[in-house]
This record gives sequence, C-alpha cells and structure tokens, in this order.
Amino acid sequence: MKGAVERSSEISGFYKLSVAARRKLLGEWAGLTEIELRSYEFPPGVDPGLLERMIENVVGVFPLPLGIATNFRVDGKDYLVPMAIEEPSVVAAASNAAKVARVAGGFQTHTTPPVMIGQIQLLEVVDPAAARLRILSARDELLALANSKDPMLVKFGGGARDLEVRSLATPRGTMLVVHLLVDARDAGGMNAVNTMCEALAPELAKRAGGRVVLRIISNLAIYRLARATATFPAASLATDRATGPEVVEGILDAYTLAVVDPFRCATHNKGIMNGISAVVVATGNDFRAVESGAHSYAAYTAKDGAVLKPLTTYEKNAHGDLVGTIELPIPVGLIGGATAVHPTAKANVKVLGVQHAHELASVLAAVGLAQNFAALRALATEGIQRGHMSLHARNIAVTAGATADEVDRVVERLISEHAIRIDRAKEVVAELRQGIGG
Repeated sequence: MKGAVERSSEISGFYKLSVAARRKLLGEWAGLTEIELRSYEFPPGVDPGLLERMIENVVGVFPLPLGIATNFRVDGKDYLVPMAIEEPSVVAAASNAAKVARVAGGFQTHTTPPVMIGQIQLLEVVDPAAARLRILSARDELLALANSKDPMLVKFGGGARDLEVRSLATPRGTMLVVHLLVDARDAGGMNAVNTMCEALAPELAKRAGGRVVLRIISNLAIYRLARATATFPAASLATDRATGPEVVEGILDAYTLAVVDPFRCATHNKGIMNGISAVVVATGNDFRAVESGAHSYAAYTAKDGAVLKPLTTYEKNAHGDLVGTIELPIPVGLIGGATAVHPTAKANVKVLGVQHAHELASVLAAVGLAQNFAALRALATEGIQRGHMSLHARNIAVTAGATADEVDRVVERLISEHAIRIDRAKEVVAELRQGIGG
C-alpha cells in the first residue's frame, strides 16, 4: 500500500522494557484491540514477577484448560490426575479407561532407577580403540570428579554411576562418544548432568588425545524407564453394537496395525502422549524432553527392520480379557525447574499427591496406557470422532456466538446433521433465535 511503513522486528532494548511497555508495543505492531490485549493479562494468584524470571521478553500468559482425570488407581493407591491440554475428549477418555481398569484392580507399575545419560563428544582421536580403554581404566577417578560437582545429589543417594564409551564411524571421521550415567534421584537431571559433563570434558580430551565438542544430556533416557500394566475385562467392554469379546478382538486388530505400519504407529504413540504430556505440562515438567525421549525410544527399540514400534502392547489372557502394557522413558522430576516455582504446577503436584519422581513416572505410565486403550476402544467400536467431535462441536458453537443457554441445542443440531462447521453453527444460532427448528 502506498505510503505504508515497513515494520522491523529489530527492536533495540525490548528485553529492558516493562511487561506493560512490551505489551503496548506488541499491540501497536499487530493492531491488537483492547480485548485482545487483555487476553495476555496475568491470572490472579500468579506473581507476574515470577513469570518474568522464568523466560525472556514476557508479555503475558497463555492459559491452557486444566482438567482432572478421575478413577485412577495405581499400585493400590488412588489418584486425581491434573491434565493441561487443549484437545477435547482426552481427560474424559483417560477417566473412562481408568474406570474400566479399576474393575480388575487398576494399574500396576514398575520403574527403573532414575539414571540419565550425559554425552561428551570427542573428535580427532587417532587411536579410538585404545583411547576407549584409557578412559574406562580411569572410571573411578572420572566418576569421583563428576560427583564432586554435585555433592548434594550424592548426599541424597544419587550421582554419577558409570561410564560407557562408544566409537562411531561418521562422514567426518571416527568419533568417540562417552556416556556418563547419572542417577538424578527426584530431579529431571538436566542441570546436574550437563554440569558433570562440562567438568569431565577437559580430562576426557586429555586422556583420549582429541578435542571435545558437545557436552550435554541425552533425551533418549533408555535407563530411566516406567512400565505399567492393566487388565481391561471383556465384560466391561460391551457396547450396544458389540459384545465384550468382539471389542477385545477389535482392539487387538487395531493394535496390530500399529505393530506393522509406521504410519499408524506414529498416531498410536501420539495418542499415548496426549495423556502423558498433559500431566507433564500440568506438573511443570519438560514435556518436550519427555515427548522426544518417548518417540525416539519407539524407534530405538524397533526390531526386525521396523521403523517404529508401539509403546504399548495388547494381549488376550486365558479368561478372554484384554491385557495392556506400556514401557517408555519418563525423565521427570519434582525438584528444580518450573515444578518447584510455578504456583499452579506446585498445586497440581499437591493434588496428585506424589512424593517422588519415580511415583510421578508411574502415574504417567498409567495415564499413557489408559489414554491409548481409550483411543483403541473408540476406534474399534464407534469410531474416534463421536466423543471427540461432540466436545469439538461445543467449541464451534461458542465460537459461532452461541450463549450458554443455546450451546447444547446448537451442538445437538450440528451432530445430528454431521455438519460440525463454523458456518453451519452460525446458521443454527440464527435459526434458534428466529424460532426455526426448535
């Protein structure tokens, strides 16, 4: 447009501005209305100064709906599970699945010690095989050096446990990668592991005769696993369209497709993470790390030429009931990070009632299995869209301008017409107000 001035995102000193000044500048940049700007406001009960210290260039908050999944019984203990997620049907599906599992005693879990992997990358090593042995022969000395960097972790029973040395052939020559195995106890482990890797780097470079590049934690936490199993009685799975045994067979058929087809497996595992990530977010943990580790583990453990494997398994027991299991890395913590400072995360941890990181991981594994079972049951019976779209239709109705008194009637019309679209929702709202169609 003639005379228009090109905007520049190069804003000197933006980080020095107050939240209000940044927000004002943002409003001018994007032409935001007063109502739109108010959507950035901090909620009551949350200290704006706290959020400003968590990340950079803060302008406000992005609230996610926070729901509570019910019916969970894990290792003989009952839990109410906070879930922060925007996707409809996830909380209801997890709750319903937990209710079915509860009939046979709920979920039983097992976790491995909370061992994380730190990586130190060594290049230009002329004798990698001999260098590997030089490093391993100094194991005790190197572990002591690593542990000297976090005496508090050691005091609480954690710390550096072992070393592994891998030799990798790459397009840039042979590299040595040293794995430092660290028991992180009730922490996620990132800061402790990274600090230890930094401390070991010069000593490893000297012993290997090479140079160090990367010194960082790995999110493929193959030693920090959580496992859960549950029995879903066939008698509890019957619908008005199928018997319990038929539903069991349908779920096994749906699961089998995930075993043999990576395109289905990707969505199968995504559904698992719908539940897990919602709880990880609600408790202030690093959902990106958990997501990355889970999906990488699905590839890392795939066999027989498969690209991916499902994170869950399903079998039929001698009684004809469905037995589900799950195994995946879940590196979460209860000390440090947002979990320790964000007031909502702290409240959610209190609601959940977990005392240690391994207990949180157990609940997360149970939630992932419940979520996956619920999705497979829906796919094998009524189709995934029925429950999902009924909730989606409510969002569409509200977006179309339906009042609280009108929403249910708009949703009913949209579902009955199989037309869950914003344009039709607006038409239905108008028809209701004109007295057309009830």
